Amino acid sequence: MSNFRSLKNTFLFVFLASLAGLKLCFGQVLPGAQNLPQYIPLLKDHSVGLVAHAASEVYASKKATHLVDTLRSHDINIKAIFAPEHGFRSSEDNGAIIKDEVDSKTQIPIISLHGKNRKPNQEQLKDISMMVFDLQDVGVRFYTYLSTLHLVMEACAENNIPLLILDRPNPNGHYVDGPIMEEEYKSFLGMHSVPIVHGLTLGEFAQMINGEGWLNNNKPCDLRIIKIENYHHQTRYELPVRPSPNLPNAKSINLYPSLCLFEQTPVSIGRGTEMQFQIIGHPNYPGKFTFTPHPNFGQRNPKHKCLKCYGIDLREHSFIDKIELKWLIDFYQKHADQTTFFSPYFVKLSGTKSLENQIKMGWSESQIRESWEPQLTEYKLLRKKYLLYED
Repeated sequence: MSNFRSLKNTFLFVFLASLAGLKLCFGQVLPGAQNLPQYIPLLKDHSVGLVAHAASEVYASKKATHLVDTLRSHDINIKAIFAPEHGFRSSEDNGAIIKDEVDSKTQIPIISLHGKNRKPNQEQLKDISMMVFDLQDVGVRFYTYLSTLHLVMEACAENNIPLLILDRPNPNGHYVDGPIMEEEYKSFLGMHSVPIVHGLTLGEFAQMINGEGWLNNNKPCDLRIIKIENYHHQTRYELPVRPSPNLPNAKSINLYPSLCLFEQTPVSIGRGTEMQFQIIGHPNYPGKFTFTPHPNFGQRNPKHKCLKCYGIDLREHSFIDKIELKWLIDFYQKHADQTTFFSPYFVKLSGTKSLENQIKMGWSESQIRESWEPQLTEYKLLRKKYLLYED
């Protein structure tokens, strides 16, 4: 009888925990970095280059350890760390030029991939026999970790160095949306003809880069992927560490694909507050909600610094599964000088001139979305070829 009662209590706990949204040990999503038995043996006897940042953590017994410390504890020889935008500690402003340095704790050289060069060069790779890539991405074309992946793959292919990707969940992997990037607008903010929200993990995207021949001279990278366990694309996965300074929580990450389009307009999306990518505003917008940006962690010189902005608070907005254009259209229509609303660099974010033109011509959100459909349908068929996880 006591065993039955114990079993009954266990099921009750599971049911209540699931209602509360607690993460239980069984069926828990485990990023590739957690699966040490699969990749530690592959790194033995190698001189390793590691692409990593602050979110490159491994969890054991409720304790977080950075991947650098984890590898060193297993006597893996790390020759160099390669850091993406925002730096190894994920503390630098967006777009900041970051210098090379030496880690004070380990004395390992940290080579910036957002400084003098964005692609590892032959000199930087000369003593490396295996590269490991572990960045937490958010599944958006203009989030530059994707471009860093491409350039690291290209450097590895050119120097005959195998690349091991420790895959991590895509918190925006539950949908695919947005205009497809046009070749003439290719930049570090978008190197591939994919939609804004591409619906792939970095491991899956690496397979697409190889499979579609997007690397220089169509030379594929020698690729190995350590998969995520207990994950599919509809998994609601909340990141334990912010992937960059201005994405502090799940709400900001969910809204990021929609709100980042404001970056090349006069509208603030909360940089310089503690509500980054969760609020929208401008000093002359006719709204009741207000905020005032000030320099802070990750934004030393925010848009409209020290000026009161009026706008919209989205912190309680429901979870979205598409790019919301209604806010962009609204702010454009209410802006005092529409001729200066879109920066010349807006096309780098959108990947096309069409979106800007459609808004200027007064197209509705539904009309704009309809114009995306033929290319999105084609892309979704392409995407299926490279999936490692169920939709």
